[in-house]
Amino acid sequence: MAVAEQDREPISAPRQVRSTGLALASLSLATLLSSLGTSIASVGLPSLMQAFDASFQSVQWVVLAYLLAITTLIVGAGRLADMFGRRPLLLGGIALFTLASVLCGLAPTLWLLIAARAMQGIGAALMMALTLAFVAETVSKERTGSAMGLLGAMSAIGTTLGPSLGGFLIAGFGWRAIFLVNVPLGVLTFALAWRALPARSETVEAGRGTFDVTGTVLLAVTLGAYALALTLGRGNFGLPNLGLLVAAGVGVIVFAIAQAKAKAPLVQPASLRDPQLRSGLAMSLIVATVMMATLVVAPFYLSRGLGLDAAMVGMALSTGPLVSTLSALLAGRLTDRFGARRMMVGGLACLATGTFLLSLALTKLGIASYVVPITVTCFGYALFQTSNNAAVMGGVGAGERGVISGLLNLSRNLGLITGASLMGAVFAVASSDAQGGIGQQLLSSAAVARGMQVTFQTATALALVTLLLALFSLRFAGHRRPGPA
Repeated sequence: MAVAEQDREPISAPRQVRSTGLALASLSLATLLSSLGTSIASVGLPSLMQAFDASFQSVQWVVLAYLLAITTLIVGAGRLADMFGRRPLLLGGIALFTLASVLCGLAPTLWLLIAARAMQGIGAALMMALTLAFVAETVSKERTGSAMGLLGAMSAIGTTLGPSLGGFLIAGFGWRAIFLVNVPLGVLTFALAWRALPARSETVEAGRGTFDVTGTVLLAVTLGAYALALTLGRGNFGLPNLGLLVAAGVGVIVFAIAQAKAKAPLVQPASLRDPQLRSGLAMSLIVATVMMATLVVAPFYLSRGLGLDAAMVGMALSTGPLVSTLSALLAGRLTDRFGARRMMVGGLACLATGTFLLSLALTKLGIASYVVPITVTCFGYALFQTSNNAAVMGGVGAGERGVISGLLNLSRNLGLITGASLMGAVFAVASSDAQGGIGQQLLSSAAVARGMQVTFQTATALALVTLLLALFSLRFAGHRRPGPA
């Protein structure tokens, strides 16, 4: 991302913000809405099966349609914002998300609900692509880490709040309430963003160009094929999944060729040749894959391995999101004080330590064998996520912030999708080996403990690979241009 210094940090941007506090509040609420939209729908799937007399394979598309829309469109959304201005695109995303929430809540049939969720996902893609990009235009460079930490905390709150809020709303008002609750929040977010976010700057005006429709379609099809390959079949990997993976691989090659030939490519090839950006995106993907193991394996370990009842399992599972939420704010301040890349290394060291402790699966220690390691793991994750976002976005020119922000969010989403499939498969295989049959794995504490050990041994290995990438990035930064660290 070799850009001129004046392009990297538009001097006038911070002065265009009418109220930094209100601007950060609007960005925080946009982040909360997009993460809440992901987590709150999952708890409603049983109610939707009953309400529409549908199978699980059908109602799971209420979740998949949202995730696929975000995954396939987030980079294109960022590019459009770089061309035509972030403020109108973000306002449009908030409005679309809010309108789609109304349509979800009023949907008379399952397929109309799924269509409305896809529309909601488009709005979420716009919000997710632009919140990080807006940070540089709302706060000074010295406070970038704190702002990134705040957005990370709001994302964690949305993820944490979804299941409990969704359960309460369904019990009191029915399944439609889990979508309609977004409406007043969306209206408030739109009003704050309209009032506080800066208008389109000259740097963005200068970045206008032709929108790469071919590249956008190729990337969307490729990402859609990959996401479907890892989500269809409920864990049973068959020929359709393999065919989709092959299609995704071919799509990557075709997309790369198209970008090299395009006059105004969706993703600038020069940007992806920057080793710091490549390592930042790769680390984000791997860490998200690692963190998905905690969501896939932990419920089985707590209920079967430790023998906890449902209430205690719920309380234990809330530890990780709570630690992530609280740690994100601290992580932002540490990043501002000590530098993004140094804190990235520290966060990954904590992450690797936590996953290693989880791999020990010391059931004799009881609930402490989960709570202590997950606290270390989630603190490391929050520190990494905040510092990596600050490091990547701190070196991006004003005309690229939208698309690079989209790539960051895309790498995280792909990591979560990959982790759900990969870590779930590792756990299933390891558990079945311990018991001698996949059908017995949930009945044996030893089988679950074995699955826990192997899954988090794999996660620790991935975390160590990421730590090596971070060390390389830190060393490389010291011999190149100055970054946020």
